[in-house]
Amino acid sequence: MTVADRGRGREPRSDSRDVGPEDGPSDQVGPARRPAIQLVVAVVAIVALAVSTGATDLLIVIAAVVAIVMLHELGHLLAAKRGGMKVTEYFLGFGPRLWSIRRGETEYGVKAFPLGGYVKIPGMTNLEDVDPADEARSYRQQPFRYRLLVAVAGSGMHFLMAFVLLWSLLAFVGTGNPNHVQVQALQEVAGRPGPAQTAGVKVGDIIDSVDGRAVGGDVGLLTALLHDHPDQPVTMVVERGGVRHSLVVVPANGRTDHEPGVVAPSGLAPYGVIGVSLGEPTQRTPPLQAFGSTVTGLVRYTGATVAGVAHLFSPGGVVSRFHQAVSAKAANRAAANGTRVESVVGAVRTATQAAQAGIGAFLAILVSLNLFLGVFNLFPMLPLDGGHVAIAVYEKIRTGRHRIAYHADAAKLMPFTWLMLLFIGVLFATALVTDILHPMANPFR
Repeated sequence: MTVADRGRGREPRSDSRDVGPEDGPSDQVGPARRPAIQLVVAVVAIVALAVSTGATDLLIVIAAVVAIVMLHELGHLLAAKRGGMKVTEYFLGFGPRLWSIRRGETEYGVKAFPLGGYVKIPGMTNLEDVDPADEARSYRQQPFRYRLLVAVAGSGMHFLMAFVLLWSLLAFVGTGNPNHVQVQALQEVAGRPGPAQTAGVKVGDIIDSVDGRAVGGDVGLLTALLHDHPDQPVTMVVERGGVRHSLVVVPANGRTDHEPGVVAPSGLAPYGVIGVSLGEPTQRTPPLQAFGSTVTGLVRYTGATVAGVAHLFSPGGVVSRFHQAVSAKAANRAAANGTRVESVVGAVRTATQAAQAGIGAFLAILVSLNLFLGVFNLFPMLPLDGGHVAIAVYEKIRTGRHRIAYHADAAKLMPFTWLMLLFIGVLFATALVTDILHPMANPFR
């Protein structure tokens, strides 16, 4: 969400040098550059530590989240500058300043605690004290269209990111086709090439039928058909490069063909195995065609996200989150029906699991995350962006055709703002407890 710092505006500085935590007048370049060098060294050290400890996937997830946050804020920044507003700061993180650089009237930089980001636009409400010299360029003095543009720009960036990510997934990575079963890998059986490899089955083959029985996308049916024919030849039709091939496969007896030195369980009935790892085939959509599929998919997924966010604010949704925090059964049930809300801990864990599963799963998770943030942030209550949208629309209605613009009194909204902050705090607290006590099973296994 956007954090609009409500400090007083400052006059732009004429220089464009780096500034650090102890910025002050100096003619020496070295001290001014030192914070930047220290920041680079720290980043390199973190990357090296992640690589050496096998936490590269986690590092990728964190980098992706940081990019999402700062692109959200970039949307506000660009919209504000487009509307002629003064933007004094664009920062990653909060707390003490680690490094920054000033370009024109805007200071860009990094602060000590990377728990979000913000862009500072003077005059976001009537409660903020603004330097008289900056009042004409404050947010509250701009026309309705520009205030509305700034307010929706953050969520707009989330929808734009979701579009680009989903289009990339469809066009360049591909998605699984649940209507087919594909050979993902060939495996040995009892230390020898498996029956599938011996019969000529290749990685990437799509299995159409076994002894005339169509398989479709039913892995369970395919497994059952093979299990029923140990040491018996079966005719398996596979599709390879658009051409169908009929292959005779003799499933090995899983009861007796086991690894040397491994004793098979007593009483186990014979069953057939052919030595393959199965999955869904990946299909790519031509880039131009993928645009249409992306639009259709985003409309469908956005509708589902809106319904999910509405459930968050419903009385039943609030009660359900408390049940999930104290009951593993309730938490698992919510995960199964898609109503479980993950905390930062849970979201990072799921995204890391997706990154480990592959680029396709990771992109899909990022699409879902951006849609959730885009929709949730438009809820019409401060401090969310939707609160600024609601205020801008209300002021436009109250102003009507009058020459003097009406400004809503934000002080009257403060009780509702605190109530919203309390709701968000309870939401994330219950989600965090649920994720710690009842971790969600890895959905990518």
